[in-house]
Amino acid sequence: MPLLGVNIDHVATIRQARRTIEPDPVWAASLAELAGAHGITVHLREDRRHIQDRDVRVLRETVQVKLNLEMATADEITGIALEVRPDQCTLVPEKREEVTTEGGLDVVGNRDRVKRCVDQLLEAGIEVSLFIDPDVKQIEASRELGVHAVELHTGAYADAETAADIDREYNALVTAAAETLQRNLLLHMGHGLTYRNVIPVASIAGVSELNIGHSIVSRAVLVGFERAVREMKELVSDPN
Repeated sequence: MPLLGVNIDHVATIRQARRTIEPDPVWAASLAELAGAHGITVHLREDRRHIQDRDVRVLRETVQVKLNLEMATADEITGIALEVRPDQCTLVPEKREEVTTEGGLDVVGNRDRVKRCVDQLLEAGIEVSLFIDPDVKQIEASRELGVHAVELHTGAYADAETAADIDREYNALVTAAAETLQRNLLLHMGHGLTYRNVIPVASIAGVSELNIGHSIVSRAVLVGFERAVREMKELVSDPN
C-alpha cells in the first residue's frame, strides 16, 4: 500500500496571488494530517513563487508526519535544507520560466553537481530522493550516488491522451519500477496524478510513496481540504 504525501505548494500559490497571509499552507498541512496523509511535501523554489522560507521553518516545527522538501541543487536552497533538516529532501530540476516541473532530474548529465548536494544532505542525516524520468540510466546513476529513493516522474503517463500512449507510458513506469527495486532503492512516484488516473500507478508493485498536490488542492477548493485528502487516500490505499 503506497503512502500518500500531500504537496501543499498550490495553497501557497493562492496566497501569493494576493501577497497576503491566507490561505496559510501550514493550516493545509494540519488538515492533511487530520485526513490521514502520511507526509507533507513542499517545493521551496529559488524564485519563491509559492512556498516561502517561513513556511518551511514553521512546517518543520508543526508537521508530525514525514516532511519532504523538494528542492533544486542550488547552494542557497541546500543551505536552508541543512538548517531546517526536513525528514527527506527530493532533488528536482528547476527552471525559472516553467509553470511546473517539466521533467526529471538529469543525474547522468549533472552528476558532479547532484553528488555535491546529495553528499551534504546525507552527511547531515537527511534522507534523499531524486526525482527522475523512468529511465534505467538515470536509475542506475541515482543508485551510484547512494540515495535512499527515487521518485519516478509520472507526468508523461498523466498527460497521455490516447489509449496507446497511456499504455506505453504506464508500461515504462512498470519497467522502471522493477529496475528501481532491483537496485534496492525505495520507489516513489509523482507528478500530474489525479483522482482519475492514480489507481493504476498505486497498483504498481513495490511503490511505497505517491506525492500528489495540484489535483488535491483543486478538489479542496470545492469540497474542503480534509475531504479532498481523505478521498485521495482511499484511492491510493485500496487501488484494487
